[in-house]
Amino acid sequence: MQPLNSDTLVLDGAPAAAPAIVLPLVETRSGAQRLAPRKLPRGAYLLGPAVVLVLWQLASEVGWLPPQLLAPPSAALATGYELWVDGALGAHLMASAVRAYSGLVLGVVLGLVLALVSGLTRSGEAAVDGLVQVKRAVPTLALIPLAILWLGIGEAMKVTIITLAVLVPVYINTHASLRGIDLRYVELARTLGLGHGEFLKRVAFPGALPGFFTGLRLAVTTCWTSLVVLEQINTTEGVGFLMNRAREYGQTDVIVVGLIIYAGLGLVSDALVRAWERRTLAYRKALGQ
Repeated sequence: MQPLNSDTLVLDGAPAAAPAIVLPLVETRSGAQRLAPRKLPRGAYLLGPAVVLVLWQLASEVGWLPPQLLAPPSAALATGYELWVDGALGAHLMASAVRAYSGLVLGVVLGLVLALVSGLTRSGEAAVDGLVQVKRAVPTLALIPLAILWLGIGEAMKVTIITLAVLVPVYINTHASLRGIDLRYVELARTLGLGHGEFLKRVAFPGALPGFFTGLRLAVTTCWTSLVVLEQINTTEGVGFLMNRAREYGQTDVIVVGLIIYAGLGLVSDALVRAWERRTLAYRKALGQ
């Protein structure tokens, strides 16, 4: 099952039913039709954070937020520029990025493999799904004490914790998409006599993509939220270490710099995944896309 320019999906030369398309007209309870909401312009999701920053700056200028409690965004930006010029911020940012994205890649790969094993075979689901659900019920950060005992307090422990945090949303959403594939496509694949490889390529993988991208969007933010805590455990470099040291000296401007970096990296990562998703799933014509 491959996406084409038209609304028809072709499987080995045989036309299959096109996926459901949500029309731009929706029907109200009274039976009247109205236009569906138009697609928001790109970058519109930044409006909320921008409003918060403006209100934050105004509250600081009128004295509602003393700098001892929370530095204004303008002071944080000035401090961040100074740290960047000194070269300290770049080194800490690189160390954080290596930790976060190492755990992200490992977690995405592991979550995807487990989802395929569990979602495509009954024996795989019996062996894998229960373990992942148990992991889902246990907060990842609660595993830190055991991870320290087993792996020490170095980089291996931090990457492992991020990996465990990331794999859960990838697994849950990809597994749900696999289980939600239309049985008509499965029956068609059997009728055409597709082998396991062709079935995965033409039916399973395309059907799992929407859920995979949803899980990936959650994963790219999860890796950074996990890193916030992990970088405050016996680290000598990283954005979290910079914030922890600033806490000891009461440097709220440096702490705000760290928060802005985490938030910015999370937004950029999510935007990249959304762009990849729009490009990959461009054949879908769903409401608001």
